[in-house]
Amino acid sequence: MKEHIRHFIYLCILIVIDQASKYWAKAALSAGNAITIIPKVLKLQYHENSGAVWGILQGKAGALSILTIFILAALFFVYLHIPKDKKYTVLKLVFLLIAAGAVGNMIDRIHYNYVVDFIYFELINFPVFNIADSYVTVASALIIILAIFYYKDEDLAFLEQMFRKKKTGKQDNANR
Repeated sequence: MKEHIRHFIYLCILIVIDQASKYWAKAALSAGNAITIIPKVLKLQYHENSGAVWGILQGKAGALSILTIFILAALFFVYLHIPKDKKYTVLKLVFLLIAAGAVGNMIDRIHYNYVVDFIYFELINFPVFNIADSYVTVASALIIILAIFYYKDEDLAFLEQMFRKKKTGKQDNANR
């Protein structure tokens, strides 16, 4: 239980960092100001994204918020079923990063009807993004790295067992 409380505090801290950075970006950059960090490489500039990643699904903030709620529910469900063994701590923290990113952007969609983006890699003309997007991207890369190099198939067998139990329960009910 202590671990869940500690992780909830981490989640809240990550969300506050994201929201504070967006508040700052809105205040400091929304008037068309841009701050060059590394010339022709990295700059901070304000952008309102009413869609999802790379601007897809423009104007669908409501639908994206509902989708986010379903994704968060699935993350929470799996998080609660991750074994208590210390080897899974990193996986739990990765789930927190994804959840923090999802919640951070959902707050924007609900509050503004768009997501505040402000980090721009000018060198590769990468779409403008924010801290919440970084959480999700880093977490996704970490999941891939963990799956390839850290966890073995038997370490992740709890996922299959988790869903197999549900199917067995449904089959038992159908046989009655």
